[in-house]
Formats: sequence, C-alpha cells, structure tokens
Amino acid sequence: MKKIRGLMTILLGIVLVVSVFYMPAGDASYTVTDATTTYLSEGSETTGATNIVAAIITDYRAFDTLGETLVLFAAILAVVTVLKPLKESADE
Repeated sequence: MKKIRGLMTILLGIVLVVSVFYMPAGDASYTVTDATTTYLSEGSETTGATNIVAAIITDYRAFDTLGETLVLFAAILAVVTVLKPLKESADE
C-alpha cells in the first residue's frame, strides 16, 4: 500500500510539472478595464471600506472569493488525505 501511495504521489507530481508547460502564454502587461475604473473610483464610497482591496474582495467579489476558498480547502483536504500515514493493523 505504501508503494502505491508513493507511486501516486510521484505521478501527481509529474502531471503537475508537465501541465505547467501546457499553460497558455499570458500577457504580463497591465490593462485597465471598466471594472477596474469603477472599483477604484467608487469603491470606497459604495462599500464604506477604508481599504479598497478589502472592499473588492468582500463586497464586489465575495462569491468568487468563497469559491476560491472552497477550492483551496478541498485541495488541502486531498493532500492531507493522501499523505496521512496508514494505520498498521494489529496482525502485523
């Protein structure tokens, strides 16, 4: 069972490394959109927050942030489940 777990961990690592090479090339230039302009110009007045970053995360993008949090929690739970040690049976 430990060999299978080790092989699965190595396979997962290989898949993650290979997937980096298949990621689309992104443009690193900063673009200003209508949403950016609205967030920066009206964000403090609309939300009443003094920190514009906190206002964007908690008010404008709350559901998106909740989804990202759930995905991170699921990933952490999966890693802990895969890497937790197996309990040895009493017969061994």
